[in-house]
Amino acid sequence: MAGLSIGQLAAKAEINASTLRYYESVGLLPNPERKNNQRRYDDGVLDRINFIKVAQQTGFSIQEIAILLEGFEPGDSLSDRWKQMARQKRSELEERKRQLNSMIQILDSGLSCKCLTWSDCKEKIEKEGSC
Repeated sequence: MAGLSIGQLAAKAEINASTLRYYESVGLLPNPERKNNQRRYDDGVLDRINFIKVAQQTGFSIQEIAILLEGFEPGDSLSDRWKQMARQKRSELEERKRQLNSMIQILDSGLSCKCLTWSDCKEKIEKEGSC
């Protein structure tokens, strides 16, 4: 039975109620049941919301998320199109991962360094080989 109000669902999902209304308006969430003209959600929608949040945080657009959740237009080769998009996004995520790992290395170096700025640390490494 659908029982969560929009406020209750927003609190559980740790997002704003306006975000839920937006997700509904763009088709990421199905239109909920209504009781006394108020939205009522099933707990099961939390998994979908968490998927949307993770996808957004990792760089997926709303349109891409909709495709992942609902598929492509009728007549499209679903398997081929999905694989193509998945490969592209995976490549983008791998590049982002590389950039994050690079920044982590810089920060780790800085944690063991006594220099006051990154520029000083970089200069010292270039001259002496370590900081």
